Amino acid sequence: MKVAIVGAGAIGGYVGAMLALAGEEVTFLVRGANLAAIRKQGIKLISHDGVERVATSVKATDNYAEAGPQDLVILALKAHQVDAVADKVPKLFGPDTCVVTMQNGIPFWYFHKHGGALEGRQVSSVDAEGRLAACIPPERIIGCVVYPASELVAPGVVRHVEGERFPVGELDGSHSARVQAISDCFTRAGFKAPVLDNIRAEIWLKLWGNLSFNPISALSHATLEGICQFPLSRELAANMMREAETVASKLGISFRVTLEKRIAGAEKVGRHKTSMLMDVEAGRGPEIDALVGSVVELGRFTDTPTPHIDAVYSLVKLLERTMTDEQGQVRLLKLAA
Repeated sequence: MKVAIVGAGAIGGYVGAMLALAGEEVTFLVRGANLAAIRKQGIKLISHDGVERVATSVKATDNYAEAGPQDLVILALKAHQVDAVADKVPKLFGPDTCVVTMQNGIPFWYFHKHGGALEGRQVSSVDAEGRLAACIPPERIIGCVVYPASELVAPGVVRHVEGERFPVGELDGSHSARVQAISDCFTRAGFKAPVLDNIRAEIWLKLWGNLSFNPISALSHATLEGICQFPLSRELAANMMREAETVASKLGISFRVTLEKRIAGAEKVGRHKTSMLMDVEAGRGPEIDALVGSVVELGRFTDTPTPHIDAVYSLVKLLERTMTDEQGQVRLLKLAA
């Protein structure tokens, strides 16, 4: 299968390397140091057990037209980065090209093939002008939820931390030949990629923790363990999750685990920094709108009050603006003894 990976960061690099090592024809759409490194030496994957493998057969380019039509396009950028490349992605399309979206949070296509009164509704927090849906037709999209953790340790070098699960699903819940082909392709590469009949429920399950733990960690600089073990922040997270659960239920979503079990699962991860905290520390814009702003918006769609989510969202948006204005990063530094 001809596969284009848009972005070669932690997840894109991991997925692309595994697919290439399994024999798929992989092309990375990347820029800068990553482009130069992959062109020179391929992409190196360091497994969680320390074993190193290099996929040397991969291609890398920043020219979408040069890459040409693909069987599968994997969008492996963060949600707020997709807009910058949206108008280039169609250059990768052939008649039957599918697009797998690997963004966290509520996706721009959420209400396509959703049914009900909100069918086709635009989620402005993730697609303000409808550009994404116009450039990347939802008819081409296969939904996906990303569970693995990995990190880009150097240009062209990815370390896999843990997890192999990438559930996929058609937006209408059908079990089509194309979604099965993608599941099979991922499975050959060593992933667990079950075909789900309700990909939105799986999106919400992951989002349920992300919408609370990520912004709280960005504001407090606490790890998952710290948030869950401090009573005040644990209760704040729980209140945000209760509000989100109400929104989700009005959209026909039910969670297969309890709120307390979801929090306990986060606590077991230990002293782990969330991606939003790492972004703030590195001076990168936090992925706040897809993870939190979208839930605020869906709350308005469903006439659901979300006061705790609203407050935390406004604080992280202010932090984002301050970092942009000051061109800075926010880190905790240990005091000298």
